[in-house]
Amino acid sequence: MRYLLNSAGIALLLAGAAYANESVMTETGKPGQWAIQTGDYANTRYSELDQINKDNVGDLRVAWTFSTGVLRGHEGSPLVIDDIMYVHTPFPNNVFALDLANDGKILWSYEPQQDPNVIAVMCCDTVNRGVAYADGMILLHQADTTLVALDAKTGEEKWKVVTGDPSIGETNTATVLPVKDKVIVGVSGGEYGVRGRVTAYNLADGTELWKAYSTGPDEEMLVDPENTMELGKPIGADSSLNSWEGDQWKIGGGPTWGWFSYDPDLNLFYYGTGNPSTWNPSQRPGDNKWSMTIMARDVDTGMAKWFYQMTPHDEWDYDGVNEMILTDQEVDGEQRKLLTHFDRNGFGYTLDRETGELMVAKKFDPAVNWATEVVMDPESDQYGRPQVVAEFSTEQNGEDVNSTGICPAALGSKDQQPAAYSPDTGLFYVPTNHVCMDYEPFRVAYTAGQPYVGATLSMYPAPDSHGGMGNFIAWDNVAGEIKWSLPEQFSVWSGALATKGGIVFYGTLEGYLKAVDAETGDELYKFKTPSGIIGNVMTYEREGKQYVGILSGVGGWAGIGLAAGLTNPNDGLGAVGGYAALSDYTQLGGQLTVFELPGEMAAAPAEETTEGDGTSG
Repeated sequence: MRYLLNSAGIALLLAGAAYANESVMTETGKPGQWAIQTGDYANTRYSELDQINKDNVGDLRVAWTFSTGVLRGHEGSPLVIDDIMYVHTPFPNNVFALDLANDGKILWSYEPQQDPNVIAVMCCDTVNRGVAYADGMILLHQADTTLVALDAKTGEEKWKVVTGDPSIGETNTATVLPVKDKVIVGVSGGEYGVRGRVTAYNLADGTELWKAYSTGPDEEMLVDPENTMELGKPIGADSSLNSWEGDQWKIGGGPTWGWFSYDPDLNLFYYGTGNPSTWNPSQRPGDNKWSMTIMARDVDTGMAKWFYQMTPHDEWDYDGVNEMILTDQEVDGEQRKLLTHFDRNGFGYTLDRETGELMVAKKFDPAVNWATEVVMDPESDQYGRPQVVAEFSTEQNGEDVNSTGICPAALGSKDQQPAAYSPDTGLFYVPTNHVCMDYEPFRVAYTAGQPYVGATLSMYPAPDSHGGMGNFIAWDNVAGEIKWSLPEQFSVWSGALATKGGIVFYGTLEGYLKAVDAETGDELYKFKTPSGIIGNVMTYEREGKQYVGILSGVGGWAGIGLAAGLTNPNDGLGAVGGYAALSDYTQLGGQLTVFELPGEMAAAPAEETTEGDGTSG
């Protein structure tokens, strides 16, 4: 296989520039800026900047810091556009505009007034995965589902609209996708029996343009029974309704709190749907379509082109919302438009993003045991389906039975923490969880606005392994294999960043920012920030100098015990006990740390710099 592009996003951007939002295309096309949470529409999290490289990264030092003034988990990253950095916080979702030309002076701040009762219906910490930029506006989707557009220069409210209802458990933790004349948003709340959906609003004034549900009637899902495909076949009429018992689909979950990607050439955007409700599989017979599904939809109309359900009738809470990374690669002598997805269920998937053809489905953590394989034979009636191991089937074992030793745990072999792709190596760099669980389902009744979980969990490191709860891996998406793997004591809950300097950055739950060699995985640098890192590494350039930034502030599902002061091992949907030792290494915080090379070293060619010892901090 040959890798044809200097950047996986270049072909996407140039081929279809006329289709996409011009302002987003312009700003993401400048390597010195970081203008969208995922780095580009393709979600590659790759930067062309190479001033900081594997020969000098060991000399990184802290350039400056900024306290957010908020505790709890800090996911996402800042944006940098036109010498202004935009920093967000967890609830109450404050936003700061910092003047990079004036020592980070606060140009404006936005402090939304939200009802604090929304915190009680946020599943797994009060995180927010960041703001977006389009048409001179900063777009913030608040925890209470208020979508607000702010003037990027002044912070003035341009418009706002409410996208959901927290009284029935609908909240938001995700960023949004600005594309063409629209902004596309999702919804959280799978643990409250919400009905998942994506909605497009007009960028100019916030009016609703279309809405596509994850479950239910064809017309409400925006599907065409004859032309919406799964694995090369039409999904057929009432495909979702036929896979649920009675009206369970109305409270069936399939939330959409993950990442979005976009192909301007195909005019399709891609995302995943989450777990079906409830977590007790006995209460929802059937495949529960279309939860746990990769979806490809037309941006203009919302109509679905193709689906692929990864975990039919989910029995383990393996949400399918993780990012879809788009690359153009040559496979077996043919250029293909690929989509790569690392699912919570522990399988790494590669599909043709134009047709939805399944090309690869392989385990990216050897500990995965709930299924033996995904059937790849198109002639089989099991084509595309995971083959469930009876011992680890929470439904086959039954209600009120504790199924033990299931790998991965409900938080998956990877959760929302986004991977990165380097066109220089052709590899994906994936932050992973190496965690297993015991899972006991029980019968639960639905009450609007109350937890609708129906299972008790406990989590622990994968047995017979390195003893830790995480790995940072390099993955070949065509061969479907791990190239190298770095063990970590705790899950790697930070988003990765790959750069043209031959480096990959990521953060750890203890609080370390780490830089490793993109080819070998050798550790080149680490620095311990004030709190555990669940944010995503970003980079930018100013006045000819490259900087690397990371938000620290422990929390998220893995850090919920620390973030919310929980001590019962089964609290936090089972995570508190598994990550109890985290408090020995870090505490709450909320800080942005920005790194640089010292003095004139930044402008020196790589061969003239001095290699660092890789142990800073």
